[in-house]
Amino acid sequence: MEQYNVTGMSCAACQARVEKAVSAVPGVDSCAVSLLTNSMGVEGSAAPEEIIKAIEAAGYGASLKNSSLIQDGGVANSMNGEYSTIPNYDNELKDLETPVIKKRLVASLILLLPLMYVSMGHGMFGWPVPGFLENNPVGSGIYQLILAGLIMVINQKFFISGFRGLIHKAPNMDTLVALGSAASYIYSVYGLFAMTIYQLNGDSTSLHKAFHDLYFESAAMILTLITVGKLLESISKGRTTNALKELMKLAPKTAVLIKDGVEVVVPIQQVKIGDRFVVKAGDNIPVDGVVVEGDGAVNESALTGESIPVDKAVGDSVSAATINESGYLICEATRVGKDTTLSQIIQMVSDAAATKAPIAKIADKVSGVFVPVVIVIAIITFAIWLLVGQTFGFALARAISVLVISCPCALGLATPVAIMVGNGMGAKHGIMFKTAVSLEQTGKVQIVALDKTGTITKGEPKVLGTFQDDGVEDIDLLRVAFALEAKSSHPLAKAIVEYGYSLGLEPSEVESFQSLSGSGVTASLDGQKIYGGNLELITSYVTVPQKAISLSDRLSENGETPIFFANQDRFLGIISVADIIKDDSSEAVKQLKNMGIHVVMLTGDNEKTARAIAEDAGVDEVIAGVKPDGKEAIIQKLQEHGKVAMVGDGINDAPALTRADMGIAIGAGTDVAIDAADVVLMKSRLTDVAAAIRLSRATLTNIKQNLFWAFFYNAIGIPLAAGAYIHAFGWTLNPMIGAAAMSLSSFCVVTNALRLNLFNILSVRKDKRIKNQITTSIVEPKEVERTMEITVKGMMCQHCEAHVKEALEKIAGVEEATANHEANLVVIKTTQDVAENDIKAAVEGAGYEYCGIH
Repeated sequence: MEQYNVTGMSCAACQARVEKAVSAVPGVDSCAVSLLTNSMGVEGSAAPEEIIKAIEAAGYGASLKNSSLIQDGGVANSMNGEYSTIPNYDNELKDLETPVIKKRLVASLILLLPLMYVSMGHGMFGWPVPGFLENNPVGSGIYQLILAGLIMVINQKFFISGFRGLIHKAPNMDTLVALGSAASYIYSVYGLFAMTIYQLNGDSTSLHKAFHDLYFESAAMILTLITVGKLLESISKGRTTNALKELMKLAPKTAVLIKDGVEVVVPIQQVKIGDRFVVKAGDNIPVDGVVVEGDGAVNESALTGESIPVDKAVGDSVSAATINESGYLICEATRVGKDTTLSQIIQMVSDAAATKAPIAKIADKVSGVFVPVVIVIAIITFAIWLLVGQTFGFALARAISVLVISCPCALGLATPVAIMVGNGMGAKHGIMFKTAVSLEQTGKVQIVALDKTGTITKGEPKVLGTFQDDGVEDIDLLRVAFALEAKSSHPLAKAIVEYGYSLGLEPSEVESFQSLSGSGVTASLDGQKIYGGNLELITSYVTVPQKAISLSDRLSENGETPIFFANQDRFLGIISVADIIKDDSSEAVKQLKNMGIHVVMLTGDNEKTARAIAEDAGVDEVIAGVKPDGKEAIIQKLQEHGKVAMVGDGINDAPALTRADMGIAIGAGTDVAIDAADVVLMKSRLTDVAAAIRLSRATLTNIKQNLFWAFFYNAIGIPLAAGAYIHAFGWTLNPMIGAAAMSLSSFCVVTNALRLNLFNILSVRKDKRIKNQITTSIVEPKEVERTMEITVKGMMCQHCEAHVKEALEKIAGVEEATANHEANLVVIKTTQDVAENDIKAAVEGAGYEYCGIH
């Protein structure tokens, strides 16, 4: 996404105009304009020059955001060591709009007070005035004309922007203000000329009547009150980006490099990838890197929200803007400039602000036609009041009231201010929403699918036991397992490798290593084939004893994962590995279920192991035996029953994260998973899934409140201003009151959005349970297949084998029986527990001798 600064926008109508102009440029795939940040995000192949040209043709200004980057110095490119650009956050932090509006307002007030004193104070309450104004209506009128004219000059921005919009056939809020103020002023000038004629003719009655029809104070007051509203809006809008500004302030300015053995302080722009830098106790870490010497305790709360320091030693990674609270670290730079974690977080929040939530489309459609419709309503109002016999001044006042009370700004700000505050709240707590769409849609999920390893569990499995087969030495089992798993990247393999090293072993070199997705691994060791993996894989090569199968069932029931090993000649044994459930997993699942969300656990483990872990976690449904390439299909199946969020951390989770309605990546996971996700949890804490949903729901509620206020305000205010309630209730609206209402409407919307800062995303007190029709398992559990071997004597040929097979397969729960008359052996595959007495009866009923389980 390419981001642009856009100038000259004053309301939602301007926003709609810019979007329409840019969307018409060939090569633009999508365009989202933010009135809140005066920025625009564009996706597509269109040249920036063409986009800027289109914006300027529409009557606005634009520039690439990249133009605010530092061009001299920069950071090193990882490939060639040359300097490149880094973000200059100082420019982003400056509020250039508020000081200008404040100066305009002060100047306007200085002139407005004496104007109102004469026009209202003297005219209505008889307050004393200088002699040259006493009993001098024409002199008083000229006095008001001059002061009101000066206020109009001070606030000329409204007229320049407003009439430029008219010229480009794109009227905006400034057009309404300019028309209302100009109409009041021009009518008053006409009245002043009439007063002069009346005075020359000695017509004092008409003179005083014309004096009371002057609207100079209205023209000035409208502009001043709108400026007050703009100032309040600007200050409030600035507060909505406070979270982003706080992140930007964290960007370090200098680093201490080691050059020729000497510590040298250099600007952050001069740090290159591969440079070694020093971080002493109390210092900020300047760029992302890896510890090469020393140790320390690093406070990462700036990035993750977690205040407890994390111990860092050689080999551990560190991130820019975190603080070394104790110890001495020498680190090597791995990511600098815009590639650091801090810069990516800032970019993520900024990109989210530059995108548009689906709910904003309603306001956009209305905003596109709002101002022209209001102008037409004002003209009709003016004409109707004249037709029913009212005076020109009365009709004009009603038309001006319609113009100045209408507020497209509130419509344009309703969604982006809430999105910005919601994103900022998420960033503070280590929850990163990549787009406005993800912030809106996360709260609508009905099903959450959790990957087991690294999400529900810690992803740090440990070896709990080794069980070698009869006649196999413990060292022989470990030698094969260590050699095989040393080549694998699977978390369970790492546990075996760590266990091997802890025993002082070294892995033997293997050849022809092959990883079988979801099943296990094979290789050759000393010219002999070796295998490691699940029961299904090993039984396809060798016979596994029944006692080993029974042992594996018991291990699985305890939540352990049995890994089987064999060589080409025989079964060697089992190594039991278990992953520990995270401390907050049970609480996270409980919170999700209390929200009415159906929680599903996906795992490649066997059914028994999966169910043991699922029981501890408290999930609604467990889907076991899912191979890495099968997760996406499961997500598709779940989507038939509602909106699905997939939570994962590994490379093999990426397709499922992309397929899900909302992909949520654990921050400690792989870059591939994070890239594929819509939401990133920086703290890797599962309770943050519930927090993200909670924040999304609160933000969406806030947006709906803002939109309701914006529509309700205009629906009530415009008829009131037009005089629709005069005959029913006698209500009329002074144009100045209308201007005050308009100035406060946007302020109310922004202030309501700021209330989100008070929302506690970790509190479960206000969680609402959604109506969820899912009460049973969505995906039918696979039948668990068990294998046993029995000894049968009396079989003489293949016909005997067929008789035994037929007799056994009639037993409920027996899926398949394979007999071997030469070995007096029958292998039985079952899908449920089968009583041995039933097996014995079936064999003896067929006329053969049952000799027990092998």
